[in-house]
Amino acid sequence: MPARLKALVAVLCAAVLGALLPAALAHAESRTVQGGRLDWGIKSSFQSYVTGPIANGSYSLTGGAATVGSSQFRFPSATGSYDGSTGAFRSSFAGGVHFVGHKKTDGSYELDLTLSRPTVRISGSTGTLYLDVTSKAKGTGTVTTSSQVPFASLALRGINMKAGNVTGVVLNDMPATLTAQGAKSFAGYYTAGTVLDPVSLAVDVKAAATRTATPSPTKSAAEKETSSGAIADGAVDWGVRRTFREYVTGDIAKGKWTLSAGAEDGGALFRFPDGEGTYRSGELTASFKGAVRFTGAGGLDLKLSGVRAAVDDGKGTLYADVTSADFTGEKVPLVTFTAKGLKATKGLAKVTEAPAKLTAQGAEAFGGMYRAGTAMDPVSLAVALTDDAKLPALPDLGTTPTASATPEEQSAQPKVSAEPVADNSDGGNGTSAVLSIGLGVVALLLVAALVFRRRRTRPATAEAIAPEED
Repeated sequence: MPARLKALVAVLCAAVLGALLPAALAHAESRTVQGGRLDWGIKSSFQSYVTGPIANGSYSLTGGAATVGSSQFRFPSATGSYDGSTGAFRSSFAGGVHFVGHKKTDGSYELDLTLSRPTVRISGSTGTLYLDVTSKAKGTGTVTTSSQVPFASLALRGINMKAGNVTGVVLNDMPATLTAQGAKSFAGYYTAGTVLDPVSLAVDVKAAATRTATPSPTKSAAEKETSSGAIADGAVDWGVRRTFREYVTGDIAKGKWTLSAGAEDGGALFRFPDGEGTYRSGELTASFKGAVRFTGAGGLDLKLSGVRAAVDDGKGTLYADVTSADFTGEKVPLVTFTAKGLKATKGLAKVTEAPAKLTAQGAEAFGGMYRAGTAMDPVSLAVALTDDAKLPALPDLGTTPTASATPEEQSAQPKVSAEPVADNSDGGNGTSAVLSIGLGVVALLLVAALVFRRRRTRPATAEAIAPEED
């Protein structure tokens, strides 16, 4: 092969490989799932049984789990991975639900079941929901704790999990069926094959994580507590009351809540951020930004803003400006809470999920819906005393997903790939671009081969007359 042709082929190959390999490697790399939630009622009839007159029990939420409406639980803070080229998906969620019922004379419960840390895995056309389970066996009372039990099979009917450069995955109302392992972990209340409540999830998909060198820790003057006692930052996390939120969004009030002025929604709680004030030796006076407004049928309209917290001698009080149809007041003491643990450690002073009780003024602010002394949602409070102290993370619900089809709607159109994409910014999965480059390579190499063949078979005089054809 002449030197000029060799050089041409080498340049073409280098250019093509340089374009193909990074694109192919980037496309094959899994994207990071970061932020989002899973909504699931487990089994509505089981909830009714637990809280009904037979079991006469209840449930409690842990790890940031919340309720949605009157029958679903919301598990936040999605983490995992998604590969759009294969459709492989894995996402774990935080939080759990603890059910108890059939109370015994010794104070224990015959029914005692905790379901937590749900994880959804999808490969091809198969989906599975895994759970951490702690249960007390029906009849024997044997307590068993198992990690990531394949609890339910998920039907993906017609959902195309392959997609391109997406920013989110949304899967609505996936039918769920109890597995044999799930039935065993469910303490024998249901058999394998039992239909469970459908599962919905919405998660954010980000670029693949890149490894970066971790800087070595350095000492900073900011690590020392300021003598003035001024706090650098702070936040109050409070959900008001779980049953109140359920009432607002339930079938009676059919309402909602709206956040403003910087307040954030953590699912089971609201965060009032940007704390300002002073802290000295366990005593705190601070104000926070943000407001939450509850509205609904029957004249429901309650707004809480101007949140303040005061801690003195281990006792805390949470204040707010209250506006409603029947009550208006500033700096109303809503709840009291225990704050003996508000001590500074590494530049951060905090109390976590401190039990809270409604005050007499708070009962008035709620229009007499609850009596003074009623247990409200616990209060979590944290203040940073140095610039580099970090506040506890808020449960991450992800961005609000766009409307998407349910599996039932997808099954009628098995070739439609609208699911699971919440947003497709490039309009494709990258395959066509790689294919186009590949075809271009083939064409160029064929041309080069033909030119070389012509040169080998052409008479010497022709080659001398037309060298430019190379």
